[in-house]
Amino acid sequence: MFSWLKNGRPLRSSERMVITQTDPDVAPGTTNLDIIDLKFTDFGTYTCVASLKNGGIPEISIDVNISSTTVPPNLTVPRGKSPLVTQEGDTVELQCLVSGKPKPIIIWSRADKEAPMPDGNMQTESYDGVLRIVNVSREMTGTYRCQTSQYNGFNVKPREAIVELIVQYPPAVEPVYTEIRQGLGRPFSLSCRVLRAHPSRVLKYEWKLGTRLLTMGQFDTRDETEYHVRALNREGYGAYTCDITNEAGAGRCTFLVTGKAFAPEFFYDTYSALWQNKPRVYGFKLQWTQMNPNAVDRIMAYRLGIKQMGHQRWWEQEIPTEDNIQKGELLSYNLTELIKPEAYQVRLTPITRFGEGDSTERIIRYSAPVNPHWSKFHCGFEEDTICMFTQDKTEEFDWTRHSAATRDTKYTPNTGPSSDRSGSKQGFYMYIETSRPRLEGDKARLLTPSFNVAPKNPYGNVASNPTYCFSFYYHMYGKHIGTLNVYLRQKSQTGQDTSVWTLSGNQGDRWRQARVNINPTSSFQIVMEGIRGSGIEGDIAVDDVTIEEGECRDPPPSSNIRSLASPTEVHIWQLALTLLLVLVGLRR
Repeated sequence: MFSWLKNGRPLRSSERMVITQTDPDVAPGTTNLDIIDLKFTDFGTYTCVASLKNGGIPEISIDVNISSTTVPPNLTVPRGKSPLVTQEGDTVELQCLVSGKPKPIIIWSRADKEAPMPDGNMQTESYDGVLRIVNVSREMTGTYRCQTSQYNGFNVKPREAIVELIVQYPPAVEPVYTEIRQGLGRPFSLSCRVLRAHPSRVLKYEWKLGTRLLTMGQFDTRDETEYHVRALNREGYGAYTCDITNEAGAGRCTFLVTGKAFAPEFFYDTYSALWQNKPRVYGFKLQWTQMNPNAVDRIMAYRLGIKQMGHQRWWEQEIPTEDNIQKGELLSYNLTELIKPEAYQVRLTPITRFGEGDSTERIIRYSAPVNPHWSKFHCGFEEDTICMFTQDKTEEFDWTRHSAATRDTKYTPNTGPSSDRSGSKQGFYMYIETSRPRLEGDKARLLTPSFNVAPKNPYGNVASNPTYCFSFYYHMYGKHIGTLNVYLRQKSQTGQDTSVWTLSGNQGDRWRQARVNINPTSSFQIVMEGIRGSGIEGDIAVDDVTIEEGECRDPPPSSNIRSLASPTEVHIWQLALTLLLVLVGLRR
């Protein structure tokens, strides 16, 4: 049981004298006496008496003396400290003068919005009433509240005051930097726009070319300023700046006006770019287009630089141009006397009246021609170079070059060929080894070299879709055979391989031939994909790969082969032969 006494007399709870206590049946018991808005008449001795309902122990009491030395707190904002104007990046002190005895702690918080204080907390304590903000930013603009907190057990009615903070910052402008390419005698305009600024209506601007002042003025209701050049002369090239200023500083737009030509762009789909008519040297047809040729003065020549890879010395020469270069126009230059099998770095730089423009570079690498006339490609995998086939390193494993004479059949019997396609045990072929650690569904991809399609014009378009016959021999023997897929990959369709042939399951212990017509429209490769089946007896092999111009002749039966290529057209001579046979039969 609790009771409160003031100067020895019982004290009852009221609006200013609030007595609270916990449930007496729940230990431990506590009681509070809150004195709201302390007055002079409240001075005295307060006694808290605690006793048990049924007695048993003496009463316990505690005295609390409130004397005239206790002074309620008071809060004020010094004159000239609100509103407080500062600039972004400065250190600022918000101040509230606090008095009282004992002196209370001050709690600072945002008064205008639910936002954290500069230190990241929702409230910040201060013992002297000062809130110090280092490196103030524009987001800290707003109203701040200083408020007294409870102290020394006294629950005093909170006092508070308001301080307004205004953060000034320089104009934010656009564009910060841009490059303008322009030819002599042409007009152009520059524009600098204000995005944000505080104060926002006391703005001035200054346009300069280098250090030379061009014009200046003050903003009215607009948020941008422009500078116009009617006809560009040589002295007009350079860095133009527009400085927009207010009390807090300046924002700058920079424009680099130049007569440099854009970089040329090399063309990589040149038909039969590499040729060789001498035993020790080769030639290369270099082709390129000019990016935005009309943006600046006419390109009078190109500076060609070439050096052998691994060397430091450059050889340079100029390639003159006679007429204006059009956008998209394909330009060519033949490089000769390149030493086999060296690679070369080539640099091309356009030249105008202004001077040299932007350069671009590429590497030229020698590769032995698969067939100089590109009428038929054939590979039996007899050489280590495997006819410039490559492996797709993004898949789980690779195809393996092997011959039956050296292949280990002890680990995986009843699968794989016992000879190459011609019947020779010394002959080589490519196969996928499906023994452990390979898992079902693992893929291996073998890619042919890239082949060019003869173009109709220099831009790489073809007169009509040419037809090529892709043929190969496959061996798919074993009870765990998976799938063999063939895809057409074209440079004009990056990331989109087209399926042209597929076959799954055991096809017996013999080599079979597959033929399929393909109709590429740009440079292409053939992708041969082997997929591991459910077990180790699933080796798939391929041999004698051929790509030939024209349609396939007498394609083999395709009872269980799914060909995804376009159907072959029926020739007139085939129809004539069929009619002739029918007529002969009728006569008989």
